[in-house]
Amino acid sequence: MVGKSNLISKKKMSEIVGWSESNGRRWVKNFKEFIPEETSGNRIMYNTESLRIMKLLKRLNEEGLFIPEIKLLLQNEGLPKNELDEVALFNKLSKKEHRQIKDTIPSIKEMMMPYLSLIKDGKPYPANEITKKLVAYFQLSDEQQVMKYENTSDIIFLSRVRSVRYSLKKENYIEEVNKLTYQITLDGLELLNENKNEIEEEIEELEKVVDPLTVVKEKIDELKQELAETLLKQLRNVHWIKFEDIVIELLTVMGYGDGEVTQRSNDEGLDGIIKEDKLGLDNIYVQAKRYNATNSIGRDVVQSFSGALDGKRARKGVFITTSYFTENARQYAKQLGEAKKIILIDGKELAKLMIDHNVGVDVSQTFVVKSIDYDYFKDE
Repeated sequence: MVGKSNLISKKKMSEIVGWSESNGRRWVKNFKEFIPEETSGNRIMYNTESLRIMKLLKRLNEEGLFIPEIKLLLQNEGLPKNELDEVALFNKLSKKEHRQIKDTIPSIKEMMMPYLSLIKDGKPYPANEITKKLVAYFQLSDEQQVMKYENTSDIIFLSRVRSVRYSLKKENYIEEVNKLTYQITLDGLELLNENKNEIEEEIEELEKVVDPLTVVKEKIDELKQELAETLLKQLRNVHWIKFEDIVIELLTVMGYGDGEVTQRSNDEGLDGIIKEDKLGLDNIYVQAKRYNATNSIGRDVVQSFSGALDGKRARKGVFITTSYFTENARQYAKQLGEAKKIILIDGKELAKLMIDHNVGVDVSQTFVVKSIDYDYFKDE
């Protein structure tokens, strides 16, 4: 229970959240069972928990949800009790939206016959032109075209197009006549003229044809994910002094400039400096926090880092942690604008950057995949 002096009116709460008084009144009325209220004299007032819930409702509304949808969501998922629960809720919403969009992207099976039909004139077509034809055929939105698989950089639509192309080529329905240039074969034309049942049977067989490069890519992604998790565990167990050294080394290797760790004591909340130029006229200040996976970094900690930058009259900062930042922390960093830039790097991003820039990892094995050099076989 907060003191009566800390209570705020419905109007003030709406103002803090960023709603007009009338809009705020409407949301309070609709979510009365979720928003705690207190009586002060003959007035109904609201506390810090009420304000937290109103801010949550505002964020959900900004995500595109309306009052009935938010009510159903809170009834099914329950009201988040703290920031950690809120992060979990928004992560779940993001994944749900991802699944909904993913479900609207045409499958490999659905693209088989359109792929053949779009090049049935027998002319050779570059792969990217056939892809554009498929986009137009299925009337795909930009979102459907760029949606990626979770935890990978692979675009779902393009990955499926490659699988279709491989299957059709493997079964001689299309042929590669030049590098990444394809045309339909006589077998492909015959397949287009088959009856519905025969086409469906052949498509089922085509679905079983798997591009070995796809399998290799999936396994490599699994290995990278496993490596990232192992690397992150290692980072959480190293001494904090070693962790600061690793962070500075990474940023230096990434090419931001010459890095150095600050003095270990009285560092004024700054763990390292990256000098972007030789004279140190433009510096990036670094904060490194080695935390457990469940230990979040909130707005107050990032705000403190921002204050430390002010003390140095600095405009650029990088905050790196082995845990994660709350949504409020990220929003705070984002709203600073161009006058002061603070980049937040959480544990997952840190591990990815270390792998990409070969910091703390070694190359175990290298595989080379070769393809036909079509130019070699051209007449002089």
